[in-house]
Amino acid sequence: MSPISLAKEKSLRQKLESLGIYEKDIKESFIHSSGRGGQNVNKTSTCVYLKHVPTGIEVKCQKGRSQGMNRYYAREILYTKIEQMIRGRESEEDQRIAKLRRQKRKRSKRAREKVLAEKRLQSQKKKERTFVYTQEDE
Repeated sequence: MSPISLAKEKSLRQKLESLGIYEKDIKESFIHSSGRGGQNVNKTSTCVYLKHVPTGIEVKCQKGRSQGMNRYYAREILYTKIEQMIRGRESEEDQRIAKLRRQKRKRSKRAREKVLAEKRLQSQKKKERTFVYTQEDE
């Protein structure tokens, strides 16, 4: 039983093929992981090493404890690296524009009301802090 769902594997395979990355072009090997994980890490080869032969891009992944998870994550990382190499500045520019759009987007009515309620609460706290001097205090 694979730790990754078939739908996720299929979508990743389609993404890879959209960039022209095929399994035959990937050299895969398994290595002993390092770090935390105890006996499981010492006994099994859960770390996945991928090399995309045409581009020479290498990926090493030991994110999860199982080999199946790491195979999936390594392919995802390989996809993003190759996509950045191919699309380069173009995808970075798209990300920057999307970020600006999110920043400039108007807040929803509920979010605005929440912010205003917090401001009212804060102003109330400040008003309570002020000391009012009266003649009785003498």
